Amino acid sequence: MAEEKKEVLDNLRRAIYEYNNELAVESAKKAVEIGIDPLEALDIMTVAIREIGDAFGRGELWLPDLVGASDAMQSAVPVLEEEIKKRGENRESLGIVVIGTVFGDIHSIGKTMVATLLTAAGFEVHDVGVNVHAKKFVEAIKENNANILAMSALMTTTCVEQENVIKTLKEDGIRDRVKVMVGGAAVTEEFAETIGADGYDPTAPGAVELAKKLVEKA
Repeated sequence: MAEEKKEVLDNLRRAIYEYNNELAVESAKKAVEIGIDPLEALDIMTVAIREIGDAFGRGELWLPDLVGASDAMQSAVPVLEEEIKKRGENRESLGIVVIGTVFGDIHSIGKTMVATLLTAAGFEVHDVGVNVHAKKFVEAIKENNANILAMSALMTTTCVEQENVIKTLKEDGIRDRVKVMVGGAAVTEEFAETIGADGYDPTAPGAVELAKKLVEKA
């Protein structure tokens, strides 16, 4: 059993490093099948994705590496999270994040990477997808009692929607209870300040550090 467990956990780690979605899912299912603690399996992938994120931050790996590792982890996480729910276990959470790409924008790579790294860092993340209306962000924040909203916009024509979401939060009376992070290729620090966001970072690893700082200030 010990040898089989080691093999499964090694395969989970290897799936992240090799960007192998199929191996990640198969290994996650095998971990559940043989009774490995899903939190332990998740931690194995978490360490791997953090190492890849750190290497990306140092300039040792490139964007496709981070995207590939993120996709592999995202493939396996639902399998393990389902088992965690069945067992009634809970991971210690740094905070609750609602993340999505704003209305009019269907780009998801950057948003998905940030969501993956936030999960790896210990945040509870609720990804509401792409092309998200302001009201949907509001509903997700209320439903999940989120303390961080992370919004992505790739295009200059859609980044203004981030401002609309912040206005909607104010109109709904919940702006003060949630920290707002913005990002995306078209977004700048100056723009973030102009629309009243609480923070901005141009990179996925940087967004995780920003989220940690915002939680500390809350």
